[in-house]
Amino acid sequence: MLFPTSLVGSYPQPDWLIDRSRLAGRFPPRVRARELWRVAPERLEQAQDDATLLAIRDQERAGLDIITDGEMRRESYSNRFATALDGVDLDDPGTALDRSGHPNPVPRVVGPIRRRHAVETRDVAFLRANTDRRIKITVPGPFTMSCQAQNDHYATEREMALDYAAAVNAEIRDLFAAGADIVQVDEPYMQARPDQARDYGLEALDAALDGIAGETAIHICFGYAAIIHERPSGYSFLPELAGSRVDAISIETAQSNLDTSVLEGLRGKSIILGVIDLSTHEVETAETVAARIRRALPHVAPEKVIVAPDCGMKYLPREVAFGKMKAMVAGAAMVRAELGG
Repeated sequence: MLFPTSLVGSYPQPDWLIDRSRLAGRFPPRVRARELWRVAPERLEQAQDDATLLAIRDQERAGLDIITDGEMRRESYSNRFATALDGVDLDDPGTALDRSGHPNPVPRVVGPIRRRHAVETRDVAFLRANTDRRIKITVPGPFTMSCQAQNDHYATEREMALDYAAAVNAEIRDLFAAGADIVQVDEPYMQARPDQARDYGLEALDAALDGIAGETAIHICFGYAAIIHERPSGYSFLPELAGSRVDAISIETAQSNLDTSVLEGLRGKSIILGVIDLSTHEVETAETVAARIRRALPHVAPEKVIVAPDCGMKYLPREVAFGKMKAMVAGAAMVRAELGG
């Protein structure tokens, strides 16, 4: 089928699960932020399972073809995995600049980064057991995690990133074994720190994907629209991914009105095409979504396009996110019909 639809990863968590006003009033946490949860620790896993079921059903009702768990169990896209690794001191965290330039508490690396156990395999198994559609799970990328840490152990940032890559590689293998159809590596800091990404970020990404046989994707973005309000007109790091091991590249085109001719340099890769603007609560029409899809088609083969929002929907009101998903599905159907697919 042409133009299958999917979330990038996150979907709004219910207000009864997490304090959304506190979540929105801070930068995404890099260390644990248990104070955000509204449910007592002994009931939290059950509540997160229930919220995941709601996210799955919303995606199915909206008509999405590829289903995620909505990242219901996460305080941020990265901290759940990053804080589960050996080698980090969580009791005495460090500090690093966020992509907005503000200092943020982060894991302080005091020893070799090692994955002591699988982190997200139960998430995949739960998702697989509760939908018959294709499923995708996300994991933070090694370069981004290295940028979201204070290095008090390694001689170079490259060495730290490569150890993060080994941990991600082991996790990805287990995620596919648990039933994932697609694993997406989230690497937003490749856009935020392009020089470092060219220096060792690509090497770390390919190390994370070394020997992986399943379908993989990378998400590279300008940051959550609810937090990072200004959008550049183009990516500072994108063509470099053409030679990487990843199968699909997730990009934003809606809010930034990206010049889609940049996709010419990524031919051969699948494109997860962001066509939903997350900076506004206005729900797009199907025609608007269809027009955003059509803009890309001179530069990427239709069979290589997956339709998605620009980024994660975490910060949107749930009713807005659901409406935008329905519009996305309807817009994809319009262009699919035009092409007879």
